[in-house]
Amino acid sequence: MRVLIADDDPEVRDVLAESFRMEGLDVLEASNGLEALLYVKRDRPDAVVLDLMMPRLGGVEALKRIHDFNPGIRVLVVTGTDDPELHRQATASGAAAVFTKPVTIAALVAALTGPTPAAASPAPPPPRPGPAPAKPAAAPTGRILVADDNPEVRQMLEDVLNSLGYTTKTAADGTEAVRAVIADAPDVVLLDVYMPGLSGVGALPTIVAVAPNTKVIMISGSANLDVLKRSLAFGAHDYVTKPFEISSLSRAIETALAMRRLEGS
Repeated sequence: MRVLIADDDPEVRDVLAESFRMEGLDVLEASNGLEALLYVKRDRPDAVVLDLMMPRLGGVEALKRIHDFNPGIRVLVVTGTDDPELHRQATASGAAAVFTKPVTIAALVAALTGPTPAAASPAPPPPRPGPAPAKPAAAPTGRILVADDNPEVRQMLEDVLNSLGYTTKTAADGTEAVRAVIADAPDVVLLDVYMPGLSGVGALPTIVAVAPNTKVIMISGSANLDVLKRSLAFGAHDYVTKPFEISSLSRAIETALAMRRLEGS
């Protein structure tokens, strides 16, 4: 059996990979949701052990994409939060089982190698797609909404993104961001976590609901990674922390746009 381990913590991946190999399983590893989806499409694993709180297509959205591509794949969800709603969403999106960390290796192996649950009966894998035609390189293009309550930050980001070839709009709080997305959904939203009134965390579920194809990148000056990672579980694509390097932000935006193109192909 070939198993894909998708977790952004390299130590967790190492422990699981070594333990699974000792059980005779063939192992693949991915550090984020985008990598996991690419592995599923390219290498056709039999099962996935999926951490919900990962950057770049994390959370339930990664599970949906994987299950949509191969409804018969067995996905075991592992999460660090005991949130009943999150567990319900994972199960409804096709998870064969949901485990809360810490989870024993024995429990994961038993769930991987035991009988397939009736709700997740395997289906024949879709035919392997042929190689995609090569596309010529092009300058960055995309429409980005910058939502931040700090006008200096908004202006700085707008100037930088415009210089990189992106089209930008801005919003000063979560309410403005939601209205802007409803009026004209952008490709990417840079969404500040903490804003007065409706915060970025508060606006995120509405943005994801009204514009499911828009990629949301959370930005925060706080080191509270738990809040940022929880936002991934509920639909954010990625996160960056202030002060951030422009190169890091640019890579996050490029990855988000690549994910949109991949989903549209």
